[in-house]
Amino acid sequence: MSRYDPFPRIDIEGCDDQAWSGWQAVVGELKRACSQRKRTVLAVDCYPGVLDDEVLTALVSGLAPVLVVETSQACRSSAEIEALLARNITDDRVFGVLSCHELAEFLDPDAVKRHVQTIDAVDSGLILVYGVGASLLSQADLLVYADLARWEIQQRFRKHLVGNWCAGNPQEEFLRLYKRAYFIDWRVADRHKKQVWSQIDFWLDTNSSHNPKLITHAALEKALETAVGQPFRVVPFFDPGPWGGQWMKRVCNLDQAAPNYAWCFDGVPEENSLLLRFGSVVVEIPSIDLVFRHPAKLLGERVHARFGTEFPIRFDFLDTMEGGNLSLQVHPLTEYIQQTFGMHYTQDESYYMLDAAKDAEVYLGVKTGTDPQQFAQALRDAQEGGKPLEVERYVNRWPAKKHDHFLIPAGTVHCSGRNSMVLEVSATPYIFTFKLWDWGRVGMDGKPRPIHLDHGLKNVQWDRDTDWVKEQLINRIDPVASGDGWREERTGLHEREFIETRRHWFTKPVTHHTGGGVNVLNLIEGSVVLVESPEGLFEPFEVHYAETFIVPAAVGSYRIVPLGNQDGQEYATLKAYVRS
Repeated sequence: MSRYDPFPRIDIEGCDDQAWSGWQAVVGELKRACSQRKRTVLAVDCYPGVLDDEVLTALVSGLAPVLVVETSQACRSSAEIEALLARNITDDRVFGVLSCHELAEFLDPDAVKRHVQTIDAVDSGLILVYGVGASLLSQADLLVYADLARWEIQQRFRKHLVGNWCAGNPQEEFLRLYKRAYFIDWRVADRHKKQVWSQIDFWLDTNSSHNPKLITHAALEKALETAVGQPFRVVPFFDPGPWGGQWMKRVCNLDQAAPNYAWCFDGVPEENSLLLRFGSVVVEIPSIDLVFRHPAKLLGERVHARFGTEFPIRFDFLDTMEGGNLSLQVHPLTEYIQQTFGMHYTQDESYYMLDAAKDAEVYLGVKTGTDPQQFAQALRDAQEGGKPLEVERYVNRWPAKKHDHFLIPAGTVHCSGRNSMVLEVSATPYIFTFKLWDWGRVGMDGKPRPIHLDHGLKNVQWDRDTDWVKEQLINRIDPVASGDGWREERTGLHEREFIETRRHWFTKPVTHHTGGGVNVLNLIEGSVVLVESPEGLFEPFEVHYAETFIVPAAVGSYRIVPLGNQDGQEYATLKAYVRS
């Protein structure tokens, strides 16, 4: 039976009395904190996506403020904001341009001035300033930050519970809501969060509707210090798809009644969350907060210097077992993603075959002799409803077996075929996939999935043909080192990619070192291992088959110990890190 844990937690010691659960306890603590003054300005600054009606109703009902000011009342007009963001939003359903806006640009200076005067005119009682950017409307005596993970925001988009900030568009289609959030809202909100971090007194977890959690600033700091000093897992999320399979349902302890699960982000701090346990209270925070707070300890000095407060390595799952092929696709070259979308590095990736049926295959690279114009015309004809694309006429199809590794530098045409379970190891700009052909399918919403032929064809590298792919991109596995009960292999990635991957096979404990940079690993063979500190710097950490875990750069040396392998079975991990 699988022991995969979909809800990994980090235990935090010594702060049990600084965490509260439920509105009654949350409001009670805020009331106590506000009762120390004759006049208190309580600012509740929010990440876009918070359920304002619920949170504001609970606060007003429980705190009985003499004045309530909402930042939404100070926003610029919709026309002004649309003009401000036009270049970033674009007309495309999927792609925009990364925003460099500051949150204050969304507010009307005259409206802000009026609200400040209204607040200043109140000389006693509790004044509640609420909403995205609340700290900009007042000099708060007490600042609460209401936070939630991006994945939860996406679920609210799909249910049309929330829209984009200052847009009034909750009924907009999911792709456009997500696009505006990815390229604008989250960039602006993250920038603001980092600016006000040191001023925040309490953090409010709003991920679970009607079940808020509150922790003090000190408790959060203790939690983040704990996390960055030990191996940890982020909370994975799973999603169905038109090509989805059945493997993750069985192995990852998921809802067996679900039609399928197509993919999972199992190691993407930008999207995932952390579960922090303070006694009986479990608080969920965006895992990107750890990157913001401790980038050098987490990433290492050289990785931080190169990527800033971004986590550059992504581990995710693609499940086509008993499912279908992924879309035929290509990722943008570095210069293209920089010039077109404002992203400074691109989505290089690889497919590691965590499992595979006998007929599994991977489509990779154009066939030798392919005529670019002919292929492009065939793609356009298929997309316009003509003859379905004869994929195998233009694209190589390679047999795939368990533990194969296919490297996919940007610009290479590719997709995973059916009956495969892929551990995708890649750079983190994760939405920049140009679909060339999607086998005539529609999405889970019944709408045609977006195809981006113009973008894609500008990036296809036609010299990555049959011979080049076979020589450069398939199972480039080289022995590196070995010892008593272990051996290490280099499995890639390609020289155009900044990620290095190493596979360790072992029957006895094997020692690793972060080498001054963050390590991301997955247990690709074996049931359970223990990750230990040779110096006893952190508690032993248990990892089960298929679980992804992160080892912060600050950890330094760590040892992976196989458990329960009395029969001499070989265990294996796949490790990724940023090359020096």
